[in-house]
Amino acid sequence: MKKLNFKSFLPVLALFLLFTDFLKAQTMDEMWDNRSSGKEHPNIQWFKDAKFGLFIHWGLYAKLAGEWKGKRYYGSGEWIMNQARIPVAEYKAVAKTFNPVKFNADEWAQLASDAGIKYMVITAKHHEGFAMYDSKASDFNIVAATPYKKDPMKALAAATTKRGIQFGFYYSQFQDWYEPNGGRNTWDFDESKKDYQKYYKEKAVPQLKELMSNYGPLGIVWFDTPGGMTKVQTQAFVDDLRKLQPKSLFSSRVGQGLGDYKDFGDSEVPSTPIKGAWESIYTHNDSWGYIKHDMNFKTPAEIIRLLANVASKGGNLMLNVGPDGEGRIPEYSAKFLRETGKWLDKNGESIYGSTYGLIPAQPWGVSTSKPGKQYLHVINRPENGRLLVPGFNGTVSKVYSLTGKQPLEFKTEGKDVWISLPEFESGSANTVFVMEYSGKISDYDLNVPVTVSSQYKENNVEAVFAKLKGNPKIQSLTYSHYYGDWKHTVCVTELKDTTDEAAFKIRVTEPGDYKVALEYSCSPESARQEGRLKINDQEFLFRTLRTSEFDKKAPLPFIRHVIATTTFSQAGEYTLQITPLQNGKELFRLKAVVMEPAR
Repeated sequence: MKKLNFKSFLPVLALFLLFTDFLKAQTMDEMWDNRSSGKEHPNIQWFKDAKFGLFIHWGLYAKLAGEWKGKRYYGSGEWIMNQARIPVAEYKAVAKTFNPVKFNADEWAQLASDAGIKYMVITAKHHEGFAMYDSKASDFNIVAATPYKKDPMKALAAATTKRGIQFGFYYSQFQDWYEPNGGRNTWDFDESKKDYQKYYKEKAVPQLKELMSNYGPLGIVWFDTPGGMTKVQTQAFVDDLRKLQPKSLFSSRVGQGLGDYKDFGDSEVPSTPIKGAWESIYTHNDSWGYIKHDMNFKTPAEIIRLLANVASKGGNLMLNVGPDGEGRIPEYSAKFLRETGKWLDKNGESIYGSTYGLIPAQPWGVSTSKPGKQYLHVINRPENGRLLVPGFNGTVSKVYSLTGKQPLEFKTEGKDVWISLPEFESGSANTVFVMEYSGKISDYDLNVPVTVSSQYKENNVEAVFAKLKGNPKIQSLTYSHYYGDWKHTVCVTELKDTTDEAAFKIRVTEPGDYKVALEYSCSPESARQEGRLKINDQEFLFRTLRTSEFDKKAPLPFIRHVIATTTFSQAGEYTLQITPLQNGKELFRLKAVVMEPAR
C-alpha cells in the first residue's frame, strides 16, 4: 500500500477548511453578488429600456403568513422555516394544506400591465426548497405535494406573454433547507457533512433545466445567494444552462461575477449613477413573502419617487409583492400599483428607455436622460417657482411640461438655466418637465457644488459629495429593521484624527440666514467628542451626541444635530469643512449636512 504523503496533503486540507469556513461565515449581504461579467449580453437592451419590473415571492411560506405554532414572525416571511427552525418533516406537512384556489394568472398579469410593469420574475423555488411548478426532479412541489394539483407557472407564463411582459423565474440555486445536501439548513443537517455537488447534480441543475425547457422563452433567470461552487464550477454551470435559452439574462447572484447585469443588495440604490445594466430590488411592504400582519405598504407617491430615483442613477426598479396562501395579491399592493401605472401612462416617456440623469441631484429632485433631452423630475417645487439647472453647457432650445406639453419660459445665464415653473399641486408625487437641447454636455460630475437655496425647506448635502483627507472613507452601511428588512445608508466614516477632513463644496443661490445641522449616527464610545465645522469664514465647535452602536441586525438611528446659524451675505460658492478636534476614536458616521433657511 502506498504511503500517504501527509505534508503534500496539508495545503489541500487547508484550502478545503478555508472554503468550508467561508461558507459558514457568509452573511446575507455578503452573498449578494453584485458583480456582472462585464461582457454585454446581446439581448440586454430590452432590460435596459424596461426600467420597471415586478418581483413576486410566492411559496409554501405564504400559507404560514408569518406565524408558526402561535408565534408571529416579522421581516422576511419567506425565511420563516429558518427563523422558526421548523424541522423538514413538519414543514413538509404544511404542503398538504396549501391550496391557492384564488390564484388567477390573468388577473396578476393584467395588474402588472395596468401598473406599467415591463417584466415579471416569480419564485419558482425559494430557500425552503418547495417548487411552485410541476417538477419531476423533486416531489416537494405544488402539483405532487398539495391538494391544488395544478402548475400556476404555466398559466402565468402564458398570461404575461399575451400582454407583452417579459417573464422570468427566481431560483435559489445553493440554499435549500429541505435537502440534506442543500445549503444552510443547520438545524436538521450537519453542514460539514453536506455534498453540495450532489445537491446541484440531483436537484438544482435538473430543476433549472425544467424551468428553462417547459415554460417558453424566459427573459430572466434570477439566481440568489450563490455558494458551494468554485468559479470554474460556476462557469460550467452557467455554460450548461445557457445552451437551453441563450437569450435569457442571468442575474449577478449566479455568483463569481458571471451574471449579465448587476443586482444590488436588497433595498439598495447606489448614491450616484452606475453605467451598464443593473437593478434595484425593493419590497412593497416590509417583507418579500406574505405576512398577514405586515401592513407597511409604500404609497403610490413613494413608489413613483423611488422609481424616478433608481432611473436617475441608470437602473431598473423591480418592486416585490407577496401573494397570500390562497393566491391573492394584497389589496394595497394591487391598488397602489395601479395608481403608479396611471402616473406612468402620462409620464412614462421620462422613465422607459431613459438613461441616468446628467444633472447632479438637486433640492428639487432628480433627472433622467434621452438623446437631446433632460427630464426634470420635480419633487419639491421652489417657493418662487424659479428652478435652477446648474452647470449645464448644452444649448437649450425649449422647455415644457411633459404632461400637456405646456411651453415654459427659461433663461440661460452662463452655464445656468433658470426655468419659470407653472403652479402645480404641492403634494404631487413627481411633476416632470422636459428640457430639449443641442450640443454635447458634461457627464454627471460629483465635483459640481451642491445647490443650497432658501426656496426649499431644507437642502441635503449628502455624504457622497464629500472630498476627504486622511483616514475617512465613504461607505454604504447595511443594517436591518425587521429580520431581513435591509436598509443602506451612505456615510462618511473614520473621521478620527485632527488631520482628517470631510469637505463639501456648496453653492448658495440666495444670500440669507441658514441653520446648519449634521445628520449622523454616533456609537456610545464616540459620544462626547469635539469637532469643528468651518464655513463662511466662521468656525463652529460641537460635541457629538450618542445614538447607538452599529449592529447590522438592528436599526441604525441618525440624529439631526444643529451646529450653527450663519449668514451668507452674498450668493456664491463656499466650502464646508468638518474635522475632529482630538486624535482618537471615530467622530461619528456622517450621513449628510442639512442646511435650512432660517425663517
